[in-house]
Amino acid sequence: MVQNLNNGSYRPSDRVQRRAEARRYEILRAASKVFRKRGFDAASMREIAAEADLSPGNLYHYFSGKVEILYFCQDRALDRMLAALKAASESGAPYVEQVDAVIRAHLCCMLDELEGSTAHLQVEALPDEMQTRIIAKRGRYEKAIRNLVENGIDSGEFATRDPTLVTRAMLGSLNWATRWY
Repeated sequence: MVQNLNNGSYRPSDRVQRRAEARRYEILRAASKVFRKRGFDAASMREIAAEADLSPGNLYHYFSGKVEILYFCQDRALDRMLAALKAASESGAPYVEQVDAVIRAHLCCMLDELEGSTAHLQVEALPDEMQTRIIAKRGRYEKAIRNLVENGIDSGEFATRDPTLVTRAMLGSLNWATRWY
């Protein structure tokens, strides 16, 4: 359904946009299953379409190819993790509770919400422009967590350690959980 705008042009209704976005997430879940079984490089759009119960042509209506699916996976995972980090940081809770909330949200996003986001670790498969955007977003996420750790150290809640090392060890463990499960 489309809405007629005053200037005579048309745009999809909010409902149509929500349905399209929901369908993209369904495709992402199907792609994740195929990526898990076959690996990103060996997976085909035809297999992803079959897993999503779509024709290959219909799949291309939502994504231009595997790389765009991979980017969508990584971008959405980072959006969710950044939102959880922001909520934890704004909660006013002790730093240990904020870090705990971030860890839980990160694991939930990686293991549950996006059904095996092993694709989250495959940033090198993206073209340079997409890779640069994802790495920049990851950098913002890492920096925000490092700031949280630094604040916990400064407040005396955490032992005095190198915040960069602590943050990277924490993120490395969290991200590799997708490989363990």
